[in-house]
Amino acid sequence: MKPYKIGYTTGVFDLFHVGHLNILKRAKEQCDYLIVGVSTDELVEKYKYKLPVIPYPERVAIVEGIKFVDEVVPQTNRDKFSAWQSLYFNVMFVGDDWKGDPLFIEVEKKFRQVGVDIVYFPYTKGVSSTALKEKINDKEKVM
Repeated sequence: MKPYKIGYTTGVFDLFHVGHLNILKRAKEQCDYLIVGVSTDELVEKYKYKLPVIPYPERVAIVEGIKFVDEVVPQTNRDKFSAWQSLYFNVMFVGDDWKGDPLFIEVEKKFRQVGVDIVYFPYTKGVSSTALKEKINDKEKVM
């Protein structure tokens, strides 16, 4: 039996890689139903000051195609408590690279008050969309 009924995680999921797959797989191992918030292009541009390489509808299609994912919803803001107010998940799954970030310190406090857990998964070392973009740029420079 899994420890949680409904789980939630979010991400941009640009240039989908094994780190993304790992968090989705680990999350599904701990919950019966996994909801994934995919950041909209507008949200990403607002806080990263750049657009994702892969457009939002395509990133949604990729995440929907992963067998560990039960539902995909748009992430239009970074307010995790607001997401809980509409989705009522029991647990949120996050990469441990966010642990201690001011955003999540505040979220932890709010979630504690409503009985929602946050589970931090180890970050997949050496893999990120940023690192992939750098590798692609380096190879293009050589060509």
